[in-house]
Amino acid sequence: MHKVTLIPGDGIGPEITEAVKQIFTAAEAPVEWEVCQAGQAGIDQCGDPLPEATVASIRANRLALKGPLTTQIGKGYRSINVTLRQTFDLYCNLRPVKTLRGIASRYTDIDTVVFRENTEDLYAGIEHMVEESAAESIKIITRHASLRIADAAFTYALKNGRKKVTAVHKANIMKLTDGLFLQCAREIAGKYSQIAYEEVIVDNMCMQLVVCPEKYDILLAPNLYGDIISDLCAGLVGGLGVVPGANLGNNCAIFEAVHGTAPDIAGKNIANPIAMLLSGVLLLEHIGEKQIAARIRTAVETVLAEGVVLTPDLGGKATTTALTNEIVGKLDS
Repeated sequence: MHKVTLIPGDGIGPEITEAVKQIFTAAEAPVEWEVCQAGQAGIDQCGDPLPEATVASIRANRLALKGPLTTQIGKGYRSINVTLRQTFDLYCNLRPVKTLRGIASRYTDIDTVVFRENTEDLYAGIEHMVEESAAESIKIITRHASLRIADAAFTYALKNGRKKVTAVHKANIMKLTDGLFLQCAREIAGKYSQIAYEEVIVDNMCMQLVVCPEKYDILLAPNLYGDIISDLCAGLVGGLGVVPGANLGNNCAIFEAVHGTAPDIAGKNIANPIAMLLSGVLLLEHIGEKQIAARIRTAVETVLAEGVVLTPDLGGKATTTALTNEIVGKLDS
């Protein structure tokens, strides 16, 4: 049995979390949940957006599944997502993006994995006011962080039969920071001669992903570019509601639904739990429960392909409860 910290999150988080728990139980996944709070729920229940009890639970279990958390824009407490990644040195943000039958999209053959460096760049949060009319943010790129995210991408490619890694950058303008990132990517690429390697400037990368996304296999990027292109890629296959996410470090892993809290539909029983569920599938694969993970993934893909029981965001009229029950029903069919 694997003990996992479960953070339901805010907005629709508790609803989609319950759906995942139900499906895991039906699939007999060997997971014991330890429920903790963060975000607005952490403030409401503990007076802290990231309670120490939550941090302690993750540190002890070294595994967590997290729902969406409220992040205030331009004010308030720092992003809890960023804080968790830095606290546990979760340097690798992994985002698999794949075409799913039954999900409306103009693209039919996308199978891309985004590797995003997760701990530095502009997201280091080093910023200050120069004067009343000017603010400054510092972009941090280090050799250590760049080498290990590049190695993670190439190692994954080798283990999973992938053919190509594309490094995303703006080194034509940011010659020192992005230049260092590319230098490190090239160094690692030199150790994996069987994996093709290329480099694409980030603005061109965004255009290429819209024009011909099927050309790309693994995308390797610093934090900011990775954040942007991973959401862009999600949009190509139906949106953040069907794309899972993982934050991986050497001693800890946090899996998460990367969409927002959707407060406008919270409590209405129409939230889509698939992104949260597929993030749970990544967790199962991570702990070696590949057969159970495959059963759940197949059940999800079958339900989507049939296109009968879908929540409103997926073009249907079903409730969260109905979609959850339909997935449970497909587990052994």
